[in-house]
Amino acid sequence: MNALKPTQLLSPAEYLARELDSPIKHEYVGGVVHAMSGARTRHNRIATSVLGTFRQSLKGRKCEPFNSDMKVRIQLPSHVRFYYPDAMVVCQPNPDDEAFQDHPKVIVEVLSRRTRRLDMGEKREGYLRIASLAVYLMVEQDEPTVVAYRRSDQGFERKVYQGLEAVIELPEIGCELPLAEIYDRVEFGPEPEEDDED
Repeated sequence: MNALKPTQLLSPAEYLARELDSPIKHEYVGGVVHAMSGARTRHNRIATSVLGTFRQSLKGRKCEPFNSDMKVRIQLPSHVRFYYPDAMVVCQPNPDDEAFQDHPKVIVEVLSRRTRRLDMGEKREGYLRIASLAVYLMVEQDEPTVVAYRRSDQGFERKVYQGLEAVIELPEIGCELPLAEIYDRVEFGPEPEEDDED
């Protein structure tokens, strides 16, 4: 992601207004806007499979999945952030005329070489401060591995799921994510050197 000059700080309202007319997506952290780059085929296959599994499992039920065109808003004491997760499940949706969600139950990010530090650092720190969030999933691309952060009475606990036979149980939303479905049609191997995924 590329940041605008630090002097060009935007209010959340200015960011949201500009984003509605922008041909590319931007994420927002405390007034600083970052342009997002496009994703490769493998990234899209994984994100689409996750979303499709959520869609099928949650059809006709209270919770609903959203794709990477929907922002999540994180309101921290010192600043506001807007991110575009690769997928999320929301059980208390915002009004239909809003371009973001405030109460995700599950958030999914597909990791890439370029975004790994952001997804595992800044975004994880922000996501885990959302009161409604029950599970944050970080999905690898070059091997069948998902790292889950699940809320417990002691805070968030980390668990790693590995192998195509593994299944991520999500009782918080009443469904499960088999890794065999997440990685459907994915040919494993190292990511290309020129990684430009969001």
